[in-house]
Amino acid sequence: MDGMGAASRGVRRRAEQTPPSRERFIDLLRGISILAVVLGHWLVTVVGYGKDGELTARSALPDLPWAHPLTWVVQVMPVFFFVGGYANAVSLAAERRRGGNATEWLLNRSGRLIRPTTTLVLVMAGGALVARLFDAAPARVRLVVWFASIPLWFLVAYLVVVLLTPAMYALHRRYGLAVPVALTGLVAAGDLARLLGEPSWGNGNFLFGWLAIHQMGFAWYDGRLAPGIRAGLPLLFGGFGASLLLTLVGPYPVSMINVPGERLHNMAPPSLALLTVAAAQLGAVLLLRDRVERWLRHSRAWMGVVAVNSVILTIFLWHVSAAILLIGALNFAGALPTPSVGSVAWYIWRIPLLIMSTLMLALLVATFGSIEFRGARQQDRHPRGIPHSLVRAATRPMPRLALVVAGFVCVTLGMLGNSLLPSTSPTLFGWPTPALIAYLSGAAALRFLRATPLATSHRS
Repeated sequence: MDGMGAASRGVRRRAEQTPPSRERFIDLLRGISILAVVLGHWLVTVVGYGKDGELTARSALPDLPWAHPLTWVVQVMPVFFFVGGYANAVSLAAERRRGGNATEWLLNRSGRLIRPTTTLVLVMAGGALVARLFDAAPARVRLVVWFASIPLWFLVAYLVVVLLTPAMYALHRRYGLAVPVALTGLVAAGDLARLLGEPSWGNGNFLFGWLAIHQMGFAWYDGRLAPGIRAGLPLLFGGFGASLLLTLVGPYPVSMINVPGERLHNMAPPSLALLTVAAAQLGAVLLLRDRVERWLRHSRAWMGVVAVNSVILTIFLWHVSAAILLIGALNFAGALPTPSVGSVAWYIWRIPLLIMSTLMLALLVATFGSIEFRGARQQDRHPRGIPHSLVRAATRPMPRLALVVAGFVCVTLGMLGNSLLPSTSPTLFGWPTPALIAYLSGAAALRFLRATPLATSHRS
């Protein structure tokens, strides 16, 4: 109870200390986009039993074609990347006003993103090892860890975008909206390559698509896309019209969430159709901004927005684990309903499933959320036993930047290696050992750099 009281007081203090210049609508959009992903995963997943009696999980979308148009609204990952672009531009500019540089900004961002993620990784690896010690089937252990790791797919893309933010923001300041236009052209070329050849030929869209949306956040920050009718209406109606044309006349599926069996997917990797839907969503955001911003400045809802955002990454990272724990408990108790998709019983079952999943996630957030909540102001302690030569390199600008980039690369390769390994390939820690080593090495390197300040004589 004392911990909850302290957290409540901390949230209230943050809400009261919010500077007048803060764009509160950005925080609301970030919270809405992540919560929409969480609810979407819980509601659209079908859990049942295979012929061998083992639990199975799949998407309900192939059985619910009526829901495909709704994904134009509920597919909100573009909103998250758009909001990320705005927030990253704000924080990068603030870092430079304080006399910092891109390297220090990347280190600060790495702490906020990687501390909570490392907690999930270590818990998964430790849990897998314990399960193996109790003779659990290696393939089943790997499958559970693979499912729990699903949120890391998104985090890989976002970490890469964050790493490229200083360079992409420099391009934005020079070329403006020409940058996302060029990136959109690359996405269209990737789609064409996918249609004419192998699906993997368009994998560059994982980078180009999210970067294009992220750049639009820069444009909001510097006023090239100002809130209101002038920019909002053309984006809303132009994006919506282009989406209709691409999906009803063109080769793109209607669903903005991947549906198994489709020739061309819109979400992974991002397609031109997803970018047009993103444009429409951005238009709606710009049209709503002024009214919602005024409401947040005179509403108690702002404290709720602050509370959610203080643990938003924890919510995202652990929401699949919450579902796994709940389904496992219901299965163990012999109380897991498995109605047919689309039946009345299936729809009714969504309600208690949502309630129980929320309670399970709340328990996990109460357990691990303090790591993220306190992480923004936490100072990393200098690790002992580090060679003096490495410490000297870490305090000089160019070696320091190289080490930061290497840390980001190791972390992302570690997560990517885990996600790409087949879901039932047995491993000691649930993760492939090389991927786990790469991730932990990168996270440790970034922690070391955060605890080793840049030499004063080199600060810009």
